[in-house]
Amino acid sequence: MRCLVADDIHPALLEELESAGLQVDYLPQLSREEFLNEIPHADILVIRSRFLIDNQVITLGSRLKIIARAGAGLDGVDVEFAESKGISVLHAAEGNSDAVAEHVLGMILGLLARIPEADRSLRSGVWDREGFRGRELKGKTVGLIGYGNMGTAVASRLFAFGCRVIAYDKYRIDWPDTRTERVGPEEIMHLSDIISLHVPLTDETRGFINKKYLEQCKEGVFLVNTSRGSVLDIAGLESLLDTGWLSALALDVFPEEPLFKKNILYKTEISELLSRQNVLATPHVAGWTSESYEKISKVLAGKILRAIVN
Repeated sequence: MRCLVADDIHPALLEELESAGLQVDYLPQLSREEFLNEIPHADILVIRSRFLIDNQVITLGSRLKIIARAGAGLDGVDVEFAESKGISVLHAAEGNSDAVAEHVLGMILGLLARIPEADRSLRSGVWDREGFRGRELKGKTVGLIGYGNMGTAVASRLFAFGCRVIAYDKYRIDWPDTRTERVGPEEIMHLSDIISLHVPLTDETRGFINKKYLEQCKEGVFLVNTSRGSVLDIAGLESLLDTGWLSALALDVFPEEPLFKKNILYKTEISELLSRQNVLATPHVAGWTSESYEKISKVLAGKILRAIVN
């Protein structure tokens, strides 16, 4: 079987697939046109985010048996169409769940302790201890929306800080632990001091969290989004930050990425949010560690090899 790897990937995946006897063509620099020319000759496709795997790609891939994404989300793959063609679609959410969980904790702690603000102030020559009095995480109620690989990894770390952890997951049938309380959507809104988003981007979740939703939450709520940018509708959030109803916002993802390459900062909503002291933002790096880069490859290689056997 021929495996086309059309994106940057840790060599662990290449080594494991080659050891199993697969022909692996590692071509991460393909243009879109070159990529489309290669697809008809591949049995397995491994990608990250360079190309949208749409109907055109899937139709051209007449030999495809497996599409494997080296990452957590599958919003860049037309999963329904692929599966209708008998193609298995795999991803490796387990590989970067630890990285995402640690990043979420870092963002929460940074906002509570006001670390980014204090750092900038001190570097500008101001010594202001009282002005940067922070808050503690212990005793806070943290609501997780989505309780899959990422949500459970975040929860396990919150316990060490003495938090009450509640979670809402519409589709999860089993519940993996007794420490996290399973609640409904209303309880997430009314009980949470901090809300962290861990759902995939689907038609159902697009814009699911918005100004109207947050207005029903506890006054002073913190919001953290490391899932997908379009799960959160940012329109009107600046007014909630003005009043303090939303006391802090942490964003690792945005509706359109990258911000600067596409000159998205002209949009008032995003530029306004990024100018605020109580908004902490990172460039989609929550799951982007040296360790997760390797783990994702190993997890994905294992899933590909199991899929071939089955």
